[in-house]
Amino acid sequence: MSDDRLRIGGRELSIRRPHGGSRGLRGWDAADELLIEQALAHLSGKAPQKLLILDDQFGAISLALKNYASVCVADSATLSSAMQLNAEGPPSPVDSWLTPPDGKFDLVVMRIPRQADYLAWLLRWVNQRLTSQGVIIAGGMIKHLPDRSADVFRELVYTRTVCPARKKARVILAEPGTATLDDWSDLWRGYPLSDTGPEIEALPAVFSRRKLDIGTRELLPLVQQASRTLEPGGRVLDLACGNGVLGLSALIQRPDLHVTFSDVSSQALLSARHNLERALPESEAEFIHCDGAPESLGEFDLILLNPPFHEGGVVGDHIALRLFEMSARRLAPGGRLLMVGNRHLGYHQSLKRSFKRVRQLAASPKFVVFEASRQEAGRS
Repeated sequence: MSDDRLRIGGRELSIRRPHGGSRGLRGWDAADELLIEQALAHLSGKAPQKLLILDDQFGAISLALKNYASVCVADSATLSSAMQLNAEGPPSPVDSWLTPPDGKFDLVVMRIPRQADYLAWLLRWVNQRLTSQGVIIAGGMIKHLPDRSADVFRELVYTRTVCPARKKARVILAEPGTATLDDWSDLWRGYPLSDTGPEIEALPAVFSRRKLDIGTRELLPLVQQASRTLEPGGRVLDLACGNGVLGLSALIQRPDLHVTFSDVSSQALLSARHNLERALPESEAEFIHCDGAPESLGEFDLILLNPPFHEGGVVGDHIALRLFEMSARRLAPGGRLLMVGNRHLGYHQSLKRSFKRVRQLAASPKFVVFEASRQEAGRS
């Protein structure tokens, strides 16, 4: 059983992970502690400063610094869920990259992401949003820092202090540099869907943005086949859509379908919308930034899923199991789920907890594709 209580700055906060997390892990880590300590030390005794918090995980930083009228921005919709769970009283709003804030800030407190490209994106964006005397306080768990993180900081900002490591975490204090997103050639990266298909691009926070994921490659032919069997106007959900390649493939086969793209990442949704607007601008689709598949999405005839198997530094099947349960509730009568997963995770048994019928449709040495439905075989 984890201790969710964070004692810092003379306060005690209870920081829990939405949906219970995995293996009883607590909702904060040593990097959160160090970032909060450095931010409080910087803010103490100074005139009011405009504070921006970037990519807080489960609300520890945002709630510890709530008395400083901060603005919170997170790529992941999980932070909104966590703030509702952990806040005492009405939670503060959380912006995403769908609607980022304007204006200038005096202090940015940010978690360092695992992807070097996304770190570069963040620092370039921050350079455009900090005042000339602004300060960046960035930190993360050392084992989760990108391999090139030191190079990225050196190239894009002026590092003031690299704080001594503590509890396997590190914090960096920096001042803004001159590089921005306007002159960055790596803003979009992608690959052709096929020899004659459209280019699929993605922003830096999106999984497998430079090449087609091999699991998705196994699933694509079955997505195209299943799309052809749907009734006109059939509803399709591309769950955890990433760059939108699965839903886009369904629409290429059947432009008359209605596809909903849903992802916890706002940069994923921006990428999926970007790709659809370029390839099929007249198609009917909607884009939902949410954590999972809530009831508000309605019911679907076909759900497409390549489930994430990591949440920050935690690797496992806990996200997939929750998405399976949600998918079962979101299927219309006669609807089905098509999903691909790593063979070693044993999703065949996991799916049976939520679905009455599970069939293996394809397999490779690393991946297995399943079809699942709420109806037993032979029933409609």
